[in-house]
Amino acid sequence: MVNATSARPDFRITHETPPSRALLCGFSSFGLAGLTAVDFIVDHLDLEQTGHLTVEGLPAVTPFENGRPRHHTRLFSREDLDVTVLVGELFVPAVHGTQFGNAILEWTERNQVEELAVLSGIPMAHGPDEHRVFYIATDDYREARLADSGIPPMGRGFFDGTNAALVERGIGSPLGVGVYVTPVHAQAPDVEAAIRLVEAADDVYDLGVDSSPLESFAAEVQQYYAELAERLRDSEADLPDDRMYM
Repeated sequence: MVNATSARPDFRITHETPPSRALLCGFSSFGLAGLTAVDFIVDHLDLEQTGHLTVEGLPAVTPFENGRPRHHTRLFSREDLDVTVLVGELFVPAVHGTQFGNAILEWTERNQVEELAVLSGIPMAHGPDEHRVFYIATDDYREARLADSGIPPMGRGFFDGTNAALVERGIGSPLGVGVYVTPVHAQAPDVEAAIRLVEAADDVYDLGVDSSPLESFAAEVQQYYAELAERLRDSEADLPDDRMYM
């Protein structure tokens, strides 16, 4: 049997129109909150697909709806919106996060993207009063986007995988990088966590998104997300046991 996992997967991004100066991302990770949030934003704002990412060397998923297949990682935008949204349904193991992150970063550099933000759920022990969104951001991103925001910083911890690659590049480059994190539970999708992330993105980017329909939106795609979460659980042996967010 041929092993579909390569030591160095080859990620390639193709796009039909130039991206906006800001890129908003949601990836397939525990709880699927970030992915649910960006998927809802795309649907709610009626954005059009403007590009996609392909990969060789990783076990792939090919989503389909109403009999029509689509790429697992897609770019969406609209002429009157200065934000491009990346919806990533492919689970990328942490060991390949650097390659995946570098592919995104090389693409942002070639296309004059000035800032990048990630919506993400994190599995962490938390109390009821910690059901909120926190940020981890480079200085330039924080000064540009968070000076007047009520979103608090995350106290301490570390990133690995894709988010680590993105934030590390942001520290030493002109690219502003911010990651919005919120505690998530095991169910997929964690709708309450996704709502918090949508509201944070709307607050920062003034998207004009009403998060109240998100519960019904999530219910419509519940079976799809359940199957995606099952695939994610099958791959979670790759994840570290202790994510160390505090």
